Amino acid sequence: MPEIIFINEQKTLFVAEGTTILNAARQLGIVLETPCNGIGTCGKCKIKIGSDYFLACQKSITENIVVITENKEQENRTLKIVSGGQSFSYQLKPFISKQFDGEKTVVYGGNAVLGTEPENTSELCYGVTVDIGTTTLVVAIIDLSSGKEIASESRLNPQSAYAQDVLSRIHFASNNEGLKLLQHVLIDALNEMIGAIADKVKISTKNIYEIVYSGNTAMLHLACGINPKPLGQYPYITQIHGGEHVTESTLNISPFGVIYLPPVISAFVGPDITSGILASQLYEQKETVLFIDIGTNGEMVLAKDGCLAATSTAAGPAFEGMNITCGMRAGNGAVERFRIADDGSIDVQVIGGIRATGICGSGLLDMTGELVRTRIIGKNGRFTSQKIIDHLQEKDGKKTFFVTDEVFLTQNDVRQIQLAKGAVRSGIESLLTKMNLMKNEVNRVEIAGSFGYHLNEKSLLNIGLLPVEFEGKVKFVGNTAQSGGTAFLLNKDFRTKMIQVASEIQKIELANNEDFEKLFVASLGF
Repeated sequence: MPEIIFINEQKTLFVAEGTTILNAARQLGIVLETPCNGIGTCGKCKIKIGSDYFLACQKSITENIVVITENKEQENRTLKIVSGGQSFSYQLKPFISKQFDGEKTVVYGGNAVLGTEPENTSELCYGVTVDIGTTTLVVAIIDLSSGKEIASESRLNPQSAYAQDVLSRIHFASNNEGLKLLQHVLIDALNEMIGAIADKVKISTKNIYEIVYSGNTAMLHLACGINPKPLGQYPYITQIHGGEHVTESTLNISPFGVIYLPPVISAFVGPDITSGILASQLYEQKETVLFIDIGTNGEMVLAKDGCLAATSTAAGPAFEGMNITCGMRAGNGAVERFRIADDGSIDVQVIGGIRATGICGSGLLDMTGELVRTRIIGKNGRFTSQKIIDHLQEKDGKKTFFVTDEVFLTQNDVRQIQLAKGAVRSGIESLLTKMNLMKNEVNRVEIAGSFGYHLNEKSLLNIGLLPVEFEGKVKFVGNTAQSGGTAFLLNKDFRTKMIQVASEIQKIELANNEDFEKLFVASLGF
């Protein structure tokens, strides 16, 4: 049997001849990014053997080899992930409270006794908010006595290494083996993050009594170990409804700690949006507001004088830099800003101020928007102009826009952006139609999410993701899944209120709209 050595991880395994490097890595618990689930189309599981590069999912092991993988810890340290978001003022009324009776400390959840602790620990009362994004995780520890955030940490969601977008993750977890794996890597990551924060601020994780999960509906199924298969097939049934507590003994918190799940709106509009609605107070607004969380899923809510309608579109992984030839996440080396000057020169901003090694989502939309604005890309998405001769060149017989010799945008990349942009735009159009509103009647557009926070209005307008009528109305509100989750944690009254709000929202299932395909095709053009 040949031996494979993963030199960076210092792990070794003897495998049957013909085993792929990817399968060997998974047996050792080494996470290699495979958003295409190992079919060889994404090109993200690149490893090095000697001086040559291979895709781990395609390279079979036939002899003893030494493999060099990318350093994912370094990537986590340099990623730009937004942890905070828009919020509002409210009373401090947490679900958890503690009282010392002279002999022991009683821990209450509402009016019920959750447990007791020896000695007086009444001043040590903490909660945690978790934003389980499809791509990223954000964890914060909150002092329930003062309402103050003590510290937070963010990193990539390790599940994305196995399946990038929501639908592929649902498919991956449709069997017990896949479900257990995705839940295991998530809970391990959350325990590491909670433990790291607790160590940093010198508190005990045993004094953490409640966690609030925000995330889309599929992510909550995976976090709770519930098979998400019904979410991926008609009639798209959710097995989690939220507005309730669940227990999870493998989380490193108090032995009688509980997890709160905010109300679920629908199969594809989850508690992350419920938290966003709470943080933005959409149900209280006396004007017309469009709220959009742009990511692998394009979830959006249209509020008109407090009446809400919601929908979700499968934008796919392009906005996260995936399925893009030179795409990467927003870490060191990623092009994050791009502009073409009047004289044809280009201005490129790279995260970390180092040589560009790829393009992240915000840079991708900036670049596409500028190429559309300068008509180097036509309305149909094709490269049309030779204005920038030094940058627009032939590669493999096709026009390609080069930022550097190694970082470029292909015609197929532009197509991926069109598909993602078309999905979000068609969702916006569907909501406007449902609410009988014209585009110019929208007073404000709130763009939420870690990815959305790094975008700029001009790029969104240039590519037509937002209609021109929204110009000057866009506000970037940050990670409202996290700030709304904090509101749920610190004031229990919001829980009852948001159950009512969620139940009254008009849910629009675009898959049931017979005109959606025509609308989607019409939304593809720039």
